[in-house]
Amino acid sequence: MILDDIRIVLVNTSHSGNIGSAARAMKTMGLSKLYLVDPACEVDSHASALAAGATDVLGNAVIVDTVADAIADCALTIGTSARSRTLSWPMVEPRECGEKLVAEAVNGPVALVFGRENSGLTNEELQLCNYHVCIPANPQYSSLNLAMAVQTLSYETRMAFLNQQPKAEQADDETAYPSSKQTELFYEHLEETLDNTGFIIKQHPGLVMTKLRRLFNRARPEEAELNILRGILTSINKSIPK
Repeated sequence: MILDDIRIVLVNTSHSGNIGSAARAMKTMGLSKLYLVDPACEVDSHASALAAGATDVLGNAVIVDTVADAIADCALTIGTSARSRTLSWPMVEPRECGEKLVAEAVNGPVALVFGRENSGLTNEELQLCNYHVCIPANPQYSSLNLAMAVQTLSYETRMAFLNQQPKAEQADDETAYPSSKQTELFYEHLEETLDNTGFIIKQHPGLVMTKLRRLFNRARPEEAELNILRGILTSINKSIPK
């Protein structure tokens, strides 16, 4: 089932009640895959109490060390973020977020990542995402708690599932996108090549790699296309005098 391949990732959550409430929000919308990245609290009785009938979601939660670990096998990752002028990145609205998750979950795991209660996701974590999503709340009072944000975007995901289910089931399975881990290996290969050619200094890459990440995240190369790019990088490295 498509919804089984849509995972909710909570990063460094500090209050167990928020984890429980998020699990409840997920289950009401048919989502069950919960990943916890380095939680700063125990999944305790308070979490279970606020999860109500969603203790199965809590019990099956996967705990990992980093965001990269949580999304390693995902071909699409969307991170929640306030709109930023310092880190320009492809943005989607909540409705489009749900539509993209459902459309791509036909072919394998996808992830929706939520940041820390007080500070959200770091720039480094946001750069691991293909898109960012911002909930357009009241600008005079935009303080959504974690469970509210999970509920809002889980609802949009469920509506997309209900509205596009026939279309999603008929989607072309032949288009394969690289996993997050494959994409990160490509970026490492690219940075190494640019360093070898003298285009950047690896220890001080400046904004070059950030802008290149943004470019390729916007373009979303398919797996076969990424393999071609890596082949080009390998060829360049071989041609550099030792």
